[in-house]
Amino acid sequence: MATLLRKIGLIRLHDRDTEDPKHHHQGSLKGTKGNQKNNNMKHCNTSNETNNILSTPEIKARRFDVSGKDKPAVKPDKPSKDAKEKEQTGGGSVMPPPAAHRQHCTQVRTRRLMKELQDIRRLGDSFITVELADDNLFDWNVKLHQVDKDSALWQDMKETNTEYILLNVTFPDNFPFSPPFMRVLTPRLENGYVLDGGAICMELLTPRGWSSAYTVEAVMRQFAASLVKGQGRICRKAGKSKKSFSRKEAEATFKSLVKTHEKYGWVSPPVSDG
Repeated sequence: MATLLRKIGLIRLHDRDTEDPKHHHQGSLKGTKGNQKNNNMKHCNTSNETNNILSTPEIKARRFDVSGKDKPAVKPDKPSKDAKEKEQTGGGSVMPPPAAHRQHCTQVRTRRLMKELQDIRRLGDSFITVELADDNLFDWNVKLHQVDKDSALWQDMKETNTEYILLNVTFPDNFPFSPPFMRVLTPRLENGYVLDGGAICMELLTPRGWSSAYTVEAVMRQFAASLVKGQGRICRKAGKSKKSFSRKEAEATFKSLVKTHEKYGWVSPPVSDG
């Protein structure tokens, strides 16, 4: 009996030694994977629990406070003394006092007009002559003695014994950087870009068309050419021919025509005419 039991024990030992090692390894792997899976599940559950805890409003607020404490508050840069001075003076350009500025403009205008008068008196063709209105250097009465001799206007001047076309020219404070205001006084003209009140429709006399390089002589030559181009004639209608132009009407007409041309453009006469 004992001998039989020993044989059975030897057989079991033999079977264990001859068992396939793969089966044994797979079994051990299954056990390991099962343990890892359980551990992973536990870890995932732990992470989810942690996330749920951190997502609560109280924890979020605490995290925000902590992150805010770590970062120092950024203070806005204080404006420098130079920047303050630039703001107060309008961008750094210091404007002269109004009185000094007006005095400078008056000096520039006076020097320019004195030179213009001298140049006109030196003209040899008697194209225009100038008289100061009430001895005011900034208010001129200009006589236009000549237009195109082949024009109908020139014939009208001969037939009516009109020696000249009289215009009034006033110069603003900032002349020559702004255009003068010019209007016809006598005789009463029709067409030729001369409108109500004696206002003159020329782009050259507007701020957009004006240049400080233009002289009074050049402006008058431009006007003479525009009269002919626009077929200007001396008005001979009874009653209307004796009615004089008014400055107030001329100023209102000029402002109106400038607005119209700024909206629709200047078609005629162009600045290059003359």
